[in-house]
Amino acid sequence: MKKLFKRLNSKEWLMVLASIAFVCLTVWLELEVPNYMSEITKLLQFPDTTTSELWSPGLKMLGLSLASFGASVMVGFMASRLAASFTTRLRKDIFHRVLDYSDAEIKHFSIPSLLTRTTNDLTQIQLLFTMGLQVVTRGPIMAIWALSKIVGKSDNWLWAVTGAVLINLVMMTILVTLAFPKQTIVQKLTDRLNSITREGLIGIRIVRAYNAEDYQNRKFAQANEELTSLNLFVSRLMALMNPVMMTISSSLGLAIYWIGAYLINRAEVPDKLPIFSDMVVFMSYAMQVVMGFMMMSALFIILPRVLVSTKRINEVLDLTSSIISPQQSQSGAVESAQIIFDDVTFRYSDTSEPVIEHINFTAKAGDTVAFIGSTGSGKSTLVNLIPRFYDVSEGQILLDGVDVRDYSQADLHAKVGYIPQKAVLFSGDIRSNIDFGESKESPLNDEAIWEALDLAQAKSFVEEKEDGLSSPVAQSGSNFSGGQRQRLAIARALARKPEILIFDDSFSALDYRTDRMLREELAAHTVGMTKLIVAQRISTIMDADQILVLDKGKVVGQGTHKELLASNEVYQEIAYSQLSKEELENEQ
Repeated sequence: MKKLFKRLNSKEWLMVLASIAFVCLTVWLELEVPNYMSEITKLLQFPDTTTSELWSPGLKMLGLSLASFGASVMVGFMASRLAASFTTRLRKDIFHRVLDYSDAEIKHFSIPSLLTRTTNDLTQIQLLFTMGLQVVTRGPIMAIWALSKIVGKSDNWLWAVTGAVLINLVMMTILVTLAFPKQTIVQKLTDRLNSITREGLIGIRIVRAYNAEDYQNRKFAQANEELTSLNLFVSRLMALMNPVMMTISSSLGLAIYWIGAYLINRAEVPDKLPIFSDMVVFMSYAMQVVMGFMMMSALFIILPRVLVSTKRINEVLDLTSSIISPQQSQSGAVESAQIIFDDVTFRYSDTSEPVIEHINFTAKAGDTVAFIGSTGSGKSTLVNLIPRFYDVSEGQILLDGVDVRDYSQADLHAKVGYIPQKAVLFSGDIRSNIDFGESKESPLNDEAIWEALDLAQAKSFVEEKEDGLSSPVAQSGSNFSGGQRQRLAIARALARKPEILIFDDSFSALDYRTDRMLREELAAHTVGMTKLIVAQRISTIMDADQILVLDKGKVVGQGTHKELLASNEVYQEIAYSQLSKEELENEQ
């Protein structure tokens, strides 16, 4: 909690102090009202008291009540502004921190958990400020101030109030002890429920195709039932607070009246009315004390979950990306777009087995280097090291003679055009998806966009759209086919005119004809670009200048298609599983 409060700026601290000042003013105004009640009671002792004499204290009571209402409104206004301002800025900080994360940090939290932390957990923080300043802060101030008013008035009545306060404290201690540990589990179960929901929605076609609706329903129902049961347990505990508080309040009122009646009954006639007047005032202050504790109890309703949410938010903000960008970026000193892998080994953690190890190769400017191998052989991991989605564990990757770790993230990514395995499109239109982000070529004009679309074999289907480049793109590009999404993703990379193009199995959704046409266009129009291609199809990489065959993270073959087909058993096995001997010979 302390870490989170340190993020409040000076303006927000000023609003906190101003809110507390208005809370104190509200309490003072409310505690002044019983004094005028006492004055009215005393005036009523005298038979010659006129109605006009009662107007003055009565109007003052009304004025104090209205002033208290106005101060309360100011507290509510400032609390709402503060909560909105702080959580907006905190949400922005979390979002920016997550954007800086590498894939390792994203996997550390999981996407559903990050979504919960930026929505549900932040809502709990917002609730803390709105309720905290309006209710929770007011509770202890009111209770202590009211207690100070009644201490020394009457020991008989004071014992009744002390007993009520002790019962309140015992009850809140029991509830906190039972409820606090459960709140951590609630947040974890919320993450799990979000994960199952997201999984079901993303894979809804598979669920339907396999008649697995009942299975998914049971899976969701189990997670939902666990979360609901725990929430009900906590809510029922907290629900006890209100009736218990009301019972304590009513019992205290009854005790004060009983003691008052006893004292009045034993007093002499002249003392009866003063005792009654003291009892009315004492009763008002005693109710303020109980009300203060009732307000404090609200803290124990929201505090457990707020503490858990604060911890979860701090975990995101405290975790920095393992990818550290240098303060001053270096520039390449040798031939442009040359890539050298120098004894590169990568593992996800210091204790895990290497995913790839001792990789050595050089890709000269304009070369096409391809990677092929069985699933899990490390092909995608290898190319993901170049734009620093992960950092190498051992060795180094040199781009233009400079270690990629010595480039700033912006400079490095400006040199690289990356097309992932799963084409990612963003909601907007085709134009905004091609002219995406910043590079040396941005902003792009329509001519450059059409040129990239033509090169990526996407021009024809975009032209068929009624709105052309302004045609809408749904979230994740769901209104396009898989092949169309891949071609648009390729066009986006080509439009940047990078020095290096990375195709991470980016031709898998293309038919063979489109695949061949695209490769021919790339060969003709990207002569100066270094191209790294991860592929499963032999036909896609036959023309590569250099092919690396990977098996279990190691290079087991390196050369051209012809050389590998003649001498490498792993490559031969892959090749002959896809094409016949005659087809391979014709391709050569």
